Amino acid sequence: MTDTAEVFHYPGRDGAVLACRSLGEGRPLVLLHGFTATGSQWLNQGPAASLAARGHRVLLPDLRGHGRSAHPRTPAAYPPDVLADDIFALLDALSLTDYDLGGYSLGARIVVRLLARGARPGRAIVAAQGLSVITRAEAGEQSRHILNALANGETLEPDTPDAQAARWITALGNDPQALLHVLDTHVPTPAADLPHIPTPTLVTAGADDPRRTSAQDLAAALPHAEFTVVPGNHITALGTPEFATALASFLAGRSPGPGGVRT
Repeated sequence: MTDTAEVFHYPGRDGAVLACRSLGEGRPLVLLHGFTATGSQWLNQGPAASLAARGHRVLLPDLRGHGRSAHPRTPAAYPPDVLADDIFALLDALSLTDYDLGGYSLGARIVVRLLARGARPGRAIVAAQGLSVITRAEAGEQSRHILNALANGETLEPDTPDAQAARWITALGNDPQALLHVLDTHVPTPAADLPHIPTPTLVTAGADDPRRTSAQDLAAALPHAEFTVVPGNHITALGTPEFATALASFLAGRSPGPGGVRT
């Protein structure tokens, strides 16, 4: 699908110029993309267009260090939790108080940070992310290895998963140094904080995603969560019809359907 969404800019926590796509009209739905991707991931590979057609104003920000948003190379521009701070800035810029919120992979981790820090969307979606990543201090160890190689001009062994990931990162025009700083912004959410989150939340993962079991653990830790499995792995689940149906049903106030487990 061609990325034809309207793009606007807004100031991040420190005034950095950040980009956001907008499509559709209706109840605001903020969707956060995965690491090395952009907001258009939800449009080109995911269900953003179908959700917009169902009556949502879908907002797809490019996270700091990604896409059309600012990607400074100085470490000072990437303090802890700045990605969550930037989304709070987006909510403030648009005066959003009644909205829904979702994220995929890195985006899902940010959603949990926002909820733990007091964001109160009507409903939240946490996709392709698990308890083990959210609660630990380190983030993106394998990605860090690949990004260091790219930043230092090192050659990765051809035809390996690392080399394939490096080609993807390069093809998207990413700055590996900026993305290394993004990894350093991660702040863990203690497991003890999760039971205090009051937001109805859909936690979902692909059947072949290594994080599937940990995602179910996350759903069990949240007091108002549903867990559902969709086809696909960590990359492909985003584009499945089942994922789109689960999100649309949940946002409409219905159970995600077959495979959904209420916890």
